[in-house]
Amino acid sequence: MFFIRILLGGIILLLANSGVAVGLDSGHLKYQFQGVNIPSNSLFSTFIDSPSLDHNADARLNFSADTQRPTNNWRGELHYQALLKQGDSVELYKQLNVLEVVAPFFPSDSRRVMNLTDYIVDEYNRIAVQRLDRLAVTYTGSNTVVKVGRQAISWGNGLIFNPMDFFNPFDPTAVDTEYKTGDDMLYSQYLFNNGADVQWVLVGRRDDNHKITRDVASTALKFHGFLGSHEYDVLISEHYGDNIAALGGIWTVGGALLRTDLVTTQTSQETYFSGVVNLAYSWVLWNKNMSGSLEYFRNGFGISSGNYRPLSLANEPELLKRLARSESFNLGRDYMGASVTLELHPLWQLTPNLFCNLNDSSALFQLVSRNDIAENWQVLTSVNLPLGDDGSEFGGIDSGIPNRYLSFGAGLFMQLSWYF
Repeated sequence: MFFIRILLGGIILLLANSGVAVGLDSGHLKYQFQGVNIPSNSLFSTFIDSPSLDHNADARLNFSADTQRPTNNWRGELHYQALLKQGDSVELYKQLNVLEVVAPFFPSDSRRVMNLTDYIVDEYNRIAVQRLDRLAVTYTGSNTVVKVGRQAISWGNGLIFNPMDFFNPFDPTAVDTEYKTGDDMLYSQYLFNNGADVQWVLVGRRDDNHKITRDVASTALKFHGFLGSHEYDVLISEHYGDNIAALGGIWTVGGALLRTDLVTTQTSQETYFSGVVNLAYSWVLWNKNMSGSLEYFRNGFGISSGNYRPLSLANEPELLKRLARSESFNLGRDYMGASVTLELHPLWQLTPNLFCNLNDSSALFQLVSRNDIAENWQVLTSVNLPLGDDGSEFGGIDSGIPNRYLSFGAGLFMQLSWYF
């Protein structure tokens, strides 16, 4: 498939003859190592040995193009990615195809308006893709911004869980959250003189028949305003045919920040209520800068009984839809998250995180180290330790095969990054 190469060549030729200044703004090269223990009663141990070992690479080039005349406020951006994954998890995914549906390695463009992803290697334990993660044109006026093309948008006030951010949210346990996956959309923003703003987006998608239809599209309107020193958001949306209304805010409480979002989703069958509230505070201890947050999340689509057997999941189609669309990453109804960041050195941060499922008493403990070892070089390390009984969310849910669970054990993630 030569689509991306043809598209890149066409854009470069077009810009080279249009008087537009084109340049490489930034980029990175990343190497990642991931090792995960596979418990003996895990269904995955049937297919791969323990520990599962993977080596990944991530290259990104961020280009921009600006008109040189000051009266024209047009800007284009193109972000190219090359991603490689090699190891045991690739072999596992090829034997259990359903995993690619639930948690794909790389972003898929099968439902996006533009197919900008090209698989260049697809072997038994190695896959590589090249793709465009951003391809957009922006007009910026004195009070308006209009942007069309592949781009990313983030809304909501959740620090760990974020029910208002339903356009490609990050997994709450994700360690590298530098770039959010882009969607094909039309975005506009109007800025008021008092700092408030209103944003509108239209996200196009393709249905099962590969046709662009309204049934799978999203439109959303969000107003962001101020009440004294406090901030609030009001959002209404039509998303995959469901009606969404949300209200959020940021409030100062003493020296802390209180954030909250309340989200209602009306489907054709039922209305679901989700919400998140968190409290964040910063302080100095032992001459070290520290910050911490505590967050409660109610997943309106989640299961409160702690029963995640296949038959129980099959009775929750709205939950399964959101898991498949990577809008939600959790099975339960109620969660508590906690995080503390300790600045050991201006160039080294240590962050223990805890994600608790309050319905089945399982949890994931995560210790993250972020160390800038030299100018433009960073080492990111994460140790993950799932805690919980067999059958629980973090302990490993029932596979449907007696005494076999969909479980992973302790894991190590290491990433070396070079930025330019």
